Amino acid sequence: MHMMPKVRRMGSICSGALVLAESGLLNGRKATTHWLYCDEMAKKYQNIRVEPDKIFVRDGNMYTSGGVTAGIDLVLSLVEEDWGWEIAAGVARAMLIFMRRPGGQSQFSSYVFNEAKTRKDFRDLQAWIVSNPQADLGVEQLAERMAMSPRNFSRLFCQEIGVTPAKFVEGIRLEAARNMMLQTDLPMESVATNCGFTNAEQMRRTFQRLLKTTPQEHRAYFKIAG
Repeated sequence: MHMMPKVRRMGSICSGALVLAESGLLNGRKATTHWLYCDEMAKKYQNIRVEPDKIFVRDGNMYTSGGVTAGIDLVLSLVEEDWGWEIAAGVARAMLIFMRRPGGQSQFSSYVFNEAKTRKDFRDLQAWIVSNPQADLGVEQLAERMAMSPRNFSRLFCQEIGVTPAKFVEGIRLEAARNMMLQTDLPMESVATNCGFTNAEQMRRTFQRLLKTTPQEHRAYFKIAG
């Protein structure tokens, strides 16, 4: 702690924020950590304003990040602060990663979910959904495919995968759209319909709600970094 006045910046990656919290360095500050430990940190250190869904948080000269990969986003932001966008983008390209997720973006990728815990038939269904995002993926249609009632299917789906069928489908369609728009020059309307969205406007709303950006901005980020 005695080093703090002598350094320009100090930060942590993942659960390292708990070390900073125990030292008192985060007192009165905003901070984050891996989502698994956010509740623990908030309860144990009540004078810290824990922001559980942030990739990384800056409060003055103190930086904290979510999980290990969020630390990469944090480091890229520090490189950009010191050396500018072009250098940071070059680092990102060398590391073959996206330049860059804003710190305020959620730790949770909307399109990444666990596989079904115990049932292979649900894992097979997940794989089919991933391969067919443009199909009619309503609860009734998915339940029929699994030879279940919609109510029982929805209950088991949530139990096995941890999210509702609608949320899973939306996330898969979002990921499909991301891949298509970055790998092709198709107009947004074509990307949207090919990935199961009703139209480009529905896709735009989904991007804004889940990724805090628009499809056009998302494509532009990759074009610059590529």
